[in-house]
Amino acid sequence: VQLQASGGGLVQPGGSLRLSCAASGSIFSIGAMGWFRQAPGKQRELVAAVTSGGTTNYADSVKGRFTVSRDNAKNTVYLQINSLKPEDTAVYYCHAAVRTTGWGNWGDYWGKGTLVTVSS
Repeated sequence: VQLQASGGGLVQPGGSLRLSCAASGSIFSIGAMGWFRQAPGKQRELVAAVTSGGTTNYADSVKGRFTVSRDNAKNTVYLQINSLKPEDTAVYYCHAAVRTTGWGNWGDYWGKGTLVTVSS
């Protein structure tokens, strides 16, 4: 199973970005998908997640500015980021809980990360 993230870049404060992450490979089913981020010198933290049924969860610091969504037919999760702040600068990692068979356990899979830099 591979997760390929894209959409990062350099943006000015107040700007917007849309991150995408597509899962591919030997996939039987996908549970929760989401985004984490890691800023320099800090631990990785959950940003937002969405279940297969569409229930979402957000970190308090991004509520009202970030929107997570998914397209189950495309095995893809998105993160719409608005009103960006310098403190949002980080490497953003996508995550998916995946079963590769109908009888297997859930496994955690990660994308390689995409850098978001917020600076004027």
